[in-house]
Amino acid sequence: MSSGVDSSVAAALYSKEYKNCTAIFMENWSQSDTSRCLEQDWKDAQAVAQQLDLPIEKTNFQKEYWIDVFEPMLGEYNKGITPNPDINCNRYVKFGKLFEYVSEKYKDQNWWLVTGHYSRILQRQDTGEHHLMRPYYKQKDQSYYLSQIDPSVMKRILLPIGHFTKPEVREMAEQLQLEVASKPDSQGLCFISQGEGKFNSFLKNFLNESPGNYITEDGKIWGKHEGLWSATIGQRSRLEMPQGDPKYKGTWYVGAKNFETNDITIVRGTDNPKLFKQIVYVKDFYPLDPNYDLVSNVSNLSVQYRSLQKAEKLDSIVKTDEGGLIFQLGEKRRAIAPGQYLAVYDGDRCIGSGVIEASE
Repeated sequence: MSSGVDSSVAAALYSKEYKNCTAIFMENWSQSDTSRCLEQDWKDAQAVAQQLDLPIEKTNFQKEYWIDVFEPMLGEYNKGITPNPDINCNRYVKFGKLFEYVSEKYKDQNWWLVTGHYSRILQRQDTGEHHLMRPYYKQKDQSYYLSQIDPSVMKRILLPIGHFTKPEVREMAEQLQLEVASKPDSQGLCFISQGEGKFNSFLKNFLNESPGNYITEDGKIWGKHEGLWSATIGQRSRLEMPQGDPKYKGTWYVGAKNFETNDITIVRGTDNPKLFKQIVYVKDFYPLDPNYDLVSNVSNLSVQYRSLQKAEKLDSIVKTDEGGLIFQLGEKRRAIAPGQYLAVYDGDRCIGSGVIEASE
């Protein structure tokens, strides 16, 4: 239980049917800047557990979170690319260390781990295989963030919230009069309090100084950046361009990063052709089904490189000699950033994901 409405309703659904349920609250980060928020979340989780007559315990996975999620994230940002720590948190902590903890604690019992994610795990009747699926309510789809979990854990995972809409979950929470029925959905990462300010201000405390230039395609320098990590492909530039000059008038966006010169190139217009790519190079693809052949099933597949975006059909997939994959999208897509994950789907079923190295 995270203290949010989704995990609280999930707890209510199962504690109503099964009297041997117990709740777990994870403490993965406790720096001073977020301690007050974490303390309130723990109080909220305890309040809901008391309402449900549910025993609750607090577990501490700060070490694992730091080693497997936070430090790798900093390493990627220092390289100038844009990682997705939420995916690693699910893989290594929530469905990694937590799963191991529960497995060891209840090794002599028949147990399942219930979470409040908007996704589904369904079992095929003919083969017994477990598949990770999109939720019924696509507006809250979290399957992208689960695209790297160990497939062997799926047989022990229950995701009831994936079968409901968000309004239905809110309604159930209100009918049950749960303490968190009206609590806002959490936003952002667990190590940044929602009132703390911009993400870059937080990152500056941990990353190496590596200032460079903002330039336009004509090579003109327009300002300084704090590091390649401070900008993401496709985001609006923070620079104020001379609106009186027709050549530079308009809104400018981050178009490219040069890792050799440490320059960030900006381009004019949100629909600038330089922001759109069709070929995506992927490394470290992690399959949720090792027997699924991506190449032969390409006509059935779609991909997405951000959560909740429209899935894109594929023209082809090519395996490289180095073990990577090259995806050709059905059409050019905007702002494909190195470091993000490309998740692959067969209909509503998530097949797995890999890290984007480059695009063209």
